[in-house]
Amino acid sequence: MKFTIEQYQKLKEAIAKYAITGVKTVTYGNKTVTYMSYEEMKEALDDMAKELFPEKFVRRRTLTQVDRGYFSGWW
Repeated sequence: MKFTIEQYQKLKEAIAKYAITGVKTVTYGNKTVTYMSYEEMKEALDDMAKELFPEKFVRRRTLTQVDRGYFSGWW
């Protein structure tokens, strides 16, 4: 789904407003969305951020090396 910076900013503002007023409704142009909970709003914001700013969510890999404590070939 394509998100815009404007939608991202509106949702951030709505989350800040929710902390004060408890309102869970956001209006984007002519579309209005009512969220069920604060968690749902945060999840939507995270999804938008991952799409709009992928460089902030770099996947990191951890490599593990196991040493059995002996060297093969040592006689």
